[in-house]
Amino acid sequence: MSSIDIFQGEAPSLESYWRSIILFGVNSASYKFALAQSVMNVAKNGSSMISLDDLALPYASHLCNHLKKSPKQITGRTGPFIKACVDFNNHTIGADELRIATLRHGFNCVLDAFHVVNREQIVVDFFQKDFHGTRKNIILTDAIHQLAVTDTFCNLQHETEARWRLVETAWEHGLNANLLGVKYDQNENLLFVDNYLQRKNITSARDALNGYQKGKCFYCFRDIDVDQHSVNACDVDHFYPHVLKPYINGANLDGIWNLVLSCKNCNRGADGKFAKVPSTKYVKRLHKRNEFLISSHHPLRETLMQQTGTTERQRIGFMKNIDTQAASYLIHRWEVQNVNPEIF
Repeated sequence: MSSIDIFQGEAPSLESYWRSIILFGVNSASYKFALAQSVMNVAKNGSSMISLDDLALPYASHLCNHLKKSPKQITGRTGPFIKACVDFNNHTIGADELRIATLRHGFNCVLDAFHVVNREQIVVDFFQKDFHGTRKNIILTDAIHQLAVTDTFCNLQHETEARWRLVETAWEHGLNANLLGVKYDQNENLLFVDNYLQRKNITSARDALNGYQKGKCFYCFRDIDVDQHSVNACDVDHFYPHVLKPYINGANLDGIWNLVLSCKNCNRGADGKFAKVPSTKYVKRLHKRNEFLISSHHPLRETLMQQTGTTERQRIGFMKNIDTQAASYLIHRWEVQNVNPEIF
């Protein structure tokens, strides 16, 4: 077996699927966090079903509690659900009115969007809708019940709450929550902000990498050009997405080992990679690219070896470790059809 055949995708754990929702799901309002906490509490109690009517007040209560400290709980205009929560906090409406407002407005999008990560539905459902006529129930799946009996379940509740507080803080200060560098402190069971999450200027990498790629996109082999005024101007892409920088242990994602030249379509087109983890076939290709540069005594040889390991065995272990971590966070694998024949 070739050394590059070692790279195989591994199924993420249930904890990884849950964390992917909390860390990388769409954040345009904090409803996702309130729903997550509500569903976790139902699971902790051992229940397998709850009606929306019974879920409404516990769900809304999470929003009400956060609104007392952080009035910014949505990126757009304040809608009737948030207004009802504010009115409840101000004692201008009662619990029954809050419940009715929540049923009318609070669940409209969050139930369908909850399991969406990187624009796609994850393969694990932690709950499902059971809507028939006037009956509106939430069915908790085996997945969340399996989580509920693990030692990490309490940590996941702390992480969800901490991530919520980070996001609302970002909104309050006019920051993009997706630019927050977030790390997990296992001793404190909390997430914390690391504000260095910024792309470095890596324009000079184009010339260094293009010779090996023979003027082709790393992923689809479309013609590319290092001249940024060209119609085929390439992007310098972080193979493992830069958004993972605060979460990946033991690797510099800005390192040359993780940089490839990509056409704009593959990097950020309609079906582009964005923040997905590349298919394992691309992991093999990246390893092959790095080994080529090392074995050919390319000027980047020493840099690559310092970043990934002095022997091929070490480098394979390094790549496999990073790939496993990346897939456990971002879940989805990405692949694209070749535009031109494979040449490297």
